[in-house]
Amino acid sequence: MLSEKLRKAINEQINKEFYSSYLYLAMAAHFDANALPGFAKWMKVQASEEWGHGMKFYEYLQEVGARAELAAIPQPPVQYGSPKEIFDLVYAHEQGVTASINEIYALAQAEKDPKTELMLHWFINEQIEEEKNDRDILDKLAMTGNNAFGIMFLDQHVLGERKAD
Repeated sequence: MLSEKLRKAINEQINKEFYSSYLYLAMAAHFDANALPGFAKWMKVQASEEWGHGMKFYEYLQEVGARAELAAIPQPPVQYGSPKEIFDLVYAHEQGVTASINEIYALAQAEKDPKTELMLHWFINEQIEEEKNDRDILDKLAMTGNNAFGIMFLDQHVLGERKAD
């Protein structure tokens, strides 16, 4: 049986994952409105992934006989800055998600719940990938020096070519 502390923490994480999805969709809307369809596509794929992460936590609760309790998803910001400023936000956001998952992992260890620890391994590995992807994009954006041609190249030939998993 899942402890009440873990059930509550996982429910909070579901909300964080769904918020991440909503946040990235809001960023996609910004990119779409600013003629950067490749950046928008990258964010839409990311939004879909984040929704899937929330559902993975949801399904885990169902599998262990714990109740999922969905909370309201906060509204994400509407206005954003440059692509680099946005990916700085994305990277910081993903670091926060990593910290949250690490806290749940530590709680699972404290509660002596190896099944939850094992489930969280997937998320820990996923967060390594998420943060690396964000750093790679930030490195590429730094190379452009905010040059319009460089931004357009990234839009069309890097971010726009992202495929859904």
